Amino acid sequence: MMAAMYQSNFNRQLSIKEKFFKLSFAYILCIVLLALIGTLTLYSAAGGAMTPWAKNHIVRFVFCFCLMIGLAFVDVKVYLKYSYLAYFFVLLLLISVEVFGHIGMGAQRWIDLKVFKLQPSELMKISMVLFLAKYFHSSTLHQIQTIKGIIAPFLMALFPAILIAFEPDLGTSLMLLFTAMVIFFAVGVQVWKFCLGFGGLLVLAPIAWHFLHDYQKNRVLTFLNPERDPLGSGYHIIQAKIALGSGGVFGKGFLNGTQSYLNFLPEKHTDFIFTMLCEEFGFVGGVFVILLNLILIIYGYLFAYRITSYYGKLVVIGLNTNYFMYVFINIAMVLGLLPVVGIPLPLVSYGGTAMLSVMISFGMILCMDVNHHINLGRQSFND
Repeated sequence: MMAAMYQSNFNRQLSIKEKFFKLSFAYILCIVLLALIGTLTLYSAAGGAMTPWAKNHIVRFVFCFCLMIGLAFVDVKVYLKYSYLAYFFVLLLLISVEVFGHIGMGAQRWIDLKVFKLQPSELMKISMVLFLAKYFHSSTLHQIQTIKGIIAPFLMALFPAILIAFEPDLGTSLMLLFTAMVIFFAVGVQVWKFCLGFGGLLVLAPIAWHFLHDYQKNRVLTFLNPERDPLGSGYHIIQAKIALGSGGVFGKGFLNGTQSYLNFLPEKHTDFIFTMLCEEFGFVGGVFVILLNLILIIYGYLFAYRITSYYGKLVVIGLNTNYFMYVFINIAMVLGLLPVVGIPLPLVSYGGTAMLSVMISFGMILCMDVNHHINLGRQSFND
């Protein structure tokens, strides 16, 4: 009887006040600091003006921050209940992009809602995680370790990735597949199946090369040899490296970045904002931003470790991995360690849907952590 009473108390829903005091304020502080750094960098990118980027960045962050806190207070069972619905709704948005999507910078990735332009591929990063988490939550380890048991989730990850690749947005498509792969690994899919999949990709790579757009091929070739076209496809990465190196240890100082002010640095407010930050604040500033992101990522995986529910663990692992991919790809890209792709630096780069997507993820991660004691019907990865 005492055990039953304890279990009932263990699974009880918390009040709003209790949830508030269980929030990880250190986690939230890192988020706020990154947004402030982004605002300062965007202010500098505009030549010391709040418009056109810094002011909008603040407004968007305040709205998204309120949304994040609101999502942290939602009953975790609501996320479980509507995971499939969220996936198919966003999938419908992705399909609609192919039909009447807004074209910008040569890609058809957005839906014009008049008030703002929505990029469904960013939301798919969240909804796919929710779908896979619910699917594996209701599956046994035996089912997961059979080919039949992983065909459905594999196709549910592959189909939106193909749609996104045709927009074209190969970077986001690969992010989606990598996040799915991490979830598959976490639930116990055997390693030999991953090896088989990688082997298949290597075989198909020469065929896939012919389906890439010319600019995508140039990005890969430029990654291998940036000097092959210094005034064309190699211009971005060469200027980024110059900006990074010229910052030295402590940087040239706030508002004193020559590469950005003389407009040598391309996309300084979006994809290449990290290089501008390093030019002005140097190696120390770059390391500080990396450490803040590293703290967020470590916190996320620690949250996943202590969450009781299988569903909650997978949601946090998936969303946290997605955030890690944002940070890793953007910074590796501007350092010349990866080909140039259109992946922003979360909370620092200017962008509406990307910030919305990341802040929704943070809200869900906080919700799963606040409710880490709730048992949704499965407690172990070995059930």
